[in-house]
Amino acid sequence: MPGKERENFGTKIGAILATAGSAVGLGNIWRFPYMTGHDGGAAFLLAYIGCVLALGIPGMVSEFIIGRHSAANAARAYRKVSKGGPGGIIGYLGVFTSMIVLGFYAVIAGWCLQYLFGSMIGQIHGNAQEVKNYFQDFSADPFKPVLWTIVFIMLTHFIVVKGVRKGLERASGIMMPALFLILILIVVASCLLPNASKGIIFLFKPDFSKVTPHVIFDALGQAFFSLSLGSACLCTYASYFSRQTKLGTSATQIALIDTGVAILAGLMIFPAAFSVGVNPDSGPALIFLTLPGVFQQAFASVPVIGYLVAVLFYTLLALAALTSTISMHEIGTSFFYEEFHLTRKKGAWIETACCCVIGVPCALSCGAVSGLKVLGMSFLDFCNNLTSDILLPLGSLLTCLLVGWLIPKKMVQDEYTNWGTLKGRTFGLYLFAVRILCPLCILAIFLHQFGAI
Repeated sequence: MPGKERENFGTKIGAILATAGSAVGLGNIWRFPYMTGHDGGAAFLLAYIGCVLALGIPGMVSEFIIGRHSAANAARAYRKVSKGGPGGIIGYLGVFTSMIVLGFYAVIAGWCLQYLFGSMIGQIHGNAQEVKNYFQDFSADPFKPVLWTIVFIMLTHFIVVKGVRKGLERASGIMMPALFLILILIVVASCLLPNASKGIIFLFKPDFSKVTPHVIFDALGQAFFSLSLGSACLCTYASYFSRQTKLGTSATQIALIDTGVAILAGLMIFPAAFSVGVNPDSGPALIFLTLPGVFQQAFASVPVIGYLVAVLFYTLLALAALTSTISMHEIGTSFFYEEFHLTRKKGAWIETACCCVIGVPCALSCGAVSGLKVLGMSFLDFCNNLTSDILLPLGSLLTCLLVGWLIPKKMVQDEYTNWGTLKGRTFGLYLFAVRILCPLCILAIFLHQFGAI
């Protein structure tokens, strides 16, 4: 209720799992493998790890500082640290961006539910063309994609409405261990396949001739997308951190979890793909058009295992998506109920309605309604490109400039060192990264995306 004391996460591990869950999602299990396959395997992995260290961890700490210092929703948090100045616009940008992301993200998450359902009842089978036809028929249906999109948004809604401890923290405490367990089970099954070693070598043995500027820029973009930088979800979750939380340590732990899940996703997909002679560079279609056939071929001698792997795989995707969507939903929910003095339940319903308004046309634009285009792209692709190419990098760039140059250095140092209780030996390095390195990296992403470099 309005006026009620604001909740915090109940435990340290709960805070880590919930915040890691906001980062771990389809970006790790869907986007990372196809980017790695497209950009040369281990060469991309090395560049990605370097980008997480250079951009990801300092960017996370910056959002943590704003969130914990303000103990408020993203819009109010940025207003508070900028003392009512124009910096508050960054928070509103984050709320707006998260709504768009959740809208189109729920569509892809809905596809995961459809594939989970189809795998369970044995609908997804046959050769590559039949699998392709299955996806085309589903995406062109005027009812099913919309239904699954709304179902996923509602699943998210009913977790978020329960609050920070009973909703976000409890759900993440269940889903994150389950996600790791399923992921490890599929990795073991995949790595035991004949010729699986080729996939392992592809992921871990770098060909340094493939480390090109294009690969580095792709790795920067992937680190950005995977860690949810610029979306305000890290700021929002940090607003529930206790004063004892070590921000630098937490950011490092979350980055390690996030990167570990991405590497395990590679170990799940590449050995299976190489074992049946499938090239892993098939792009975004890898998960929905290529992998169903890969699993069937790889486990053809033991169909029961193939069936279980397919069901577990799409369960994994759904869990990964849900850990991310609850964080994106929480951004808008906390904004509406705190800024407009509503109950959490009413704030959540407003956020859910907004996301459905975005998600439904995104779902229909993938085949059911061909005219739903913006600038020649489907509405889903437009929302994806708008957020990943412009809004997320812009939000993160402005956050770095705000923390690095505009708000008092003493406030930043106090948060970084927990008011002098931590030694803060790396504070100077962090300040250099957030003032110089991160802005330059993000500007380079912008220039690369628009063809300037």
